[in-house]
Amino acid sequence: MATAAVHTAPAVPAPSGRLLFAGALAGPVFFASAIAQMLTREGFDITRHPISQLATGDLGWIQIATFVLAGLGSLALAAGVRRTLTEGIGRRALPVLIAIFGAGMIAAGVFTMDPENGFPAGTPDGPVAEMSWHGITHSAAAAVSFTALAIAAIVLAVRCARRRAVPAAVGNGVAALVLLLPMSPDHMSIQIAVNGLVAFTWTTVLALSPALRRSA
Repeated sequence: MATAAVHTAPAVPAPSGRLLFAGALAGPVFFASAIAQMLTREGFDITRHPISQLATGDLGWIQIATFVLAGLGSLALAAGVRRTLTEGIGRRALPVLIAIFGAGMIAAGVFTMDPENGFPAGTPDGPVAEMSWHGITHSAAAAVSFTALAIAAIVLAVRCARRRAVPAAVGNGVAALVLLLPMSPDHMSIQIAVNGLVAFTWTTVLALSPALRRSA
């Protein structure tokens, strides 16, 4: 996901580099944990169960911790972007939008979705009869976080377009489009996984952007 051409000021406090490094780790940590759990948790099927459902059951604490760590990493990225992005379009909006994404990931971990569709093992097959308050909160937090990151990608696409960084502008536009696509009831769990991949690829590429790293 191209996120180049952020163009920053030259003098930035040294701690910014550590903040950006933490932001770059958020995505790899999230997916390393999620993939390991998908391969080892009995009964989990990515075609039927969204990644968030890994936060249910006796081992659900692993995915809860994964959400929280990824959210904290995204908050660190937001702080790093705020320190390094000091001029131009998006210098105020981008850190706020990334912070909303990070806070949403933390909330999605704290407020878990409901067991359903046979997972965790022993759960009746089929959707839950009535969503719990924490399941509703989880869904709302996830929706808000992905929407915020989609808007951030649009802001960065405009910024890159104005600086004639066409590949970066197109990459950000594609990322925003994927994140804003309506959910398909028949393929929701796959679509959620794709959205997570796009979102955390975007944050990692932004954190490793040469323009930001030069100023950190």
